Amino acid sequence: MFWLLALLAYLLGSLSFAIVLSRLAGSPDPRCSGSGNAGATNMLRLAGRKMAILTLLGDLCKGLLPVMLARLAGLDLHAQAWIGICAVLGHLFPVYFRFRGGKGVATAAGMLVGLYLPAALLAIVAWVLTLYLTRTSSLAALIATPLTLPLLAWRQPEALLPMTVLTVLIVWRHRSNLRDLFAGRERHF
Repeated sequence: MFWLLALLAYLLGSLSFAIVLSRLAGSPDPRCSGSGNAGATNMLRLAGRKMAILTLLGDLCKGLLPVMLARLAGLDLHAQAWIGICAVLGHLFPVYFRFRGGKGVATAAGMLVGLYLPAALLAIVAWVLTLYLTRTSSLAALIATPLTLPLLAWRQPEALLPMTVLTVLIVWRHRSNLRDLFAGRERHF
């Protein structure tokens, strides 16, 4: 059951709502415009608030749904977390879109909502606060994601290793943003 759900999670994660919605609306491909990222933040820049919200909700759900299915199948928290990571991997490297996806933050947030809601709420508050103070979405993601690890280590240690892997993936996926942050040329809202 684990491998079947992991494959399903990857295939679901590969559905890029930013790309699909931009095609349906006749908006520019988010991978070729704005920041070049297929995610909600770039959709806000390119297609407006409504499309960004729809992208965000779709990406959240594709992280949450596989975790919930794994829970319903009776898999433990550790297995649920790895299945959630498969959804994030699908978002990062979508098989349907030549493996060019987004940065995985919203899908990871959906996964975390399903795994341990207090950690998800901590990450969301940290993300919103950082965005409010700095107007920099990438910095908000880079602060919010690792911030969940101490809480998980304390309250849900079974999810710590998969979430550490997830944190490394998100930081790695933001490596160009890190270069831009250090050079003082990162995009702001």
